[in-house]
Amino acid sequence: MAYELKTKEHDGDVFAFIEAVDSLKKREDAYRLLDLFTETSGYPAKMWGPSMIGFGSYHYKYESGHEGDMFLVGFSPRKAKISLYFATGDPDRTALLERFGKHTTGKACVYINKLDDVDEDVLKELISQSITFLQKTYPEGTK
Repeated sequence: MAYELKTKEHDGDVFAFIEAVDSLKKREDAYRLLDLFTETSGYPAKMWGPSMIGFGSYHYKYESGHEGDMFLVGFSPRKAKISLYFATGDPDRTALLERFGKHTTGKACVYINKLDDVDEDVLKELISQSITFLQKTYPEGTK
């Protein structure tokens, strides 16, 4: 049985999703992030899964045979923290994160409490670098 990826692009309303965020501050940050990601990536915002806002997309295929589609960059204003999604495996991300500000990291995620904690210029660099990395890694499948 093939694994079914839950995170898929759909026609959900990005603005309605942001408006449903409980915290006023998180909503404000989400709108600022929406502008930053749209402007920097050059891609329109799309809903992915129930709670992620993604920009652009790429098709990946692993050596194991597993393949799918994912957004190039994105974010999610979650209850605890705001999740920022960048390319996994990008060796240059660490140097940028050293200048980013207050954050924690996971495999593909960078977590922040609020946008005021980080340097927006570095965020723009992270967005651009992530897209460039994925376009080089998956040249056939980037949209």
